[in-house]
Amino acid sequence: MEEFDFLVIGGGPGGYVGAIRAAQLGLKTACIESRGTLGGTCLNVGCIPSKALLHSSHLYKKAKTEFKNIGININEPSLDLAKMMSHKAKGVEGLTKGIEFLFKKNKVTYIKGFGSFKDKNTISVIDQSNNQKDYKFKNAIIATGSVPISLPNIEIDEKIVVSSTGALTLPSVPKKLVVIGAGYIGLEMGSVWSRLGSEVQVVEYLDYITPGMDREVSDAFLKILQKQGMQFSLSTKVIGVKKNKNGATVMVEKNGAKSDIDCDIVLMSVGRKPNTAGLNLEKIGVKLDSKGRVETDHKYKTNLDNIYAIGDVIVGPMLAHKAEEEGIAVAELLSGKYGHVNYDVIPGVVYTSPEVASVGKTEEQLKEQKISYKVGKFPFAANARAKVNDEGDGFVK
Repeated sequence: MEEFDFLVIGGGPGGYVGAIRAAQLGLKTACIESRGTLGGTCLNVGCIPSKALLHSSHLYKKAKTEFKNIGININEPSLDLAKMMSHKAKGVEGLTKGIEFLFKKNKVTYIKGFGSFKDKNTISVIDQSNNQKDYKFKNAIIATGSVPISLPNIEIDEKIVVSSTGALTLPSVPKKLVVIGAGYIGLEMGSVWSRLGSEVQVVEYLDYITPGMDREVSDAFLKILQKQGMQFSLSTKVIGVKKNKNGATVMVEKNGAKSDIDCDIVLMSVGRKPNTAGLNLEKIGVKLDSKGRVETDHKYKTNLDNIYAIGDVIVGPMLAHKAEEEGIAVAELLSGKYGHVNYDVIPGVVYTSPEVASVGKTEEQLKEQKISYKVGKFPFAANARAKVNDEGDGFVK
């Protein structure tokens, strides 16, 4: 039976980056991935394909509404959604193959199949032909990412009620799209379909959007999105979703008053949960917390000495670049080096237009922690380039 020094389950940003770094540091390394392509949610059905659609839809909207204002006269632009989707898929395919090339270059063994723990030193892998093979490891890294969650009694079918995955591959522009949840993912995908011609209504339980963002930034962001045509129902609870021949009806409640919203497509964007199903963590005794996350110490070690966890399966923001840093840190720690992640400087970005980026603590967090601070602000409207580019919305804080 083959044995590895560093065996990773999960080929997403945390897993593949950690595997490459471990191999570079001289560890015999393998990465197990069940999807059939490397890159995880981020590259296959997340960050990267969404960026392609955000860019394409932004250009379409500009051509449709702004070109004539700056002296560019063209015939009325028309949308070829199939071609836009094909362009997105082509980019993703090239990047996934790029990771395979990096594995070969750095001598990382790529194992295709679903991995689960047989015992504290063995992982069993079932490939796409249902063949099973076992591998021994000195150290294993759980990097299996996360999966979308839904509200109680609302099933995501990826046809009428879609997650971010389904929202990236809609076959046509919905006449009306209801987005449940005003977080980063919901607003990005909502803005894509809004630019392409959909009427978009965002339903959010809280009285503000983008939880965790600086409140002043969040409030200004809301006004900008409303100005762009997106509708928002804040302080509104979703009671249920009923599918029908025309799409779906979203049943909501605000201040005790119930109402219905009819739409073609519902985007469920209320968060994600760790993807640990089927790993047999309970069987080998790896501890999970109350939210299903793998418990680790500050060096990413679980309660078992030779099993580690990184990325979306542990505590912290579910961000690809956070997982990458943790993957590198674990590889370096297991090579006797100083692996470290500074969580105070992990940026967060909403890739709408304008983009909203933040790093460090918010005003609310500083007040809560009783840390004295000063605020400096500068509006984009007073920035010469932003002004002449008609991009004066927003500010630096």
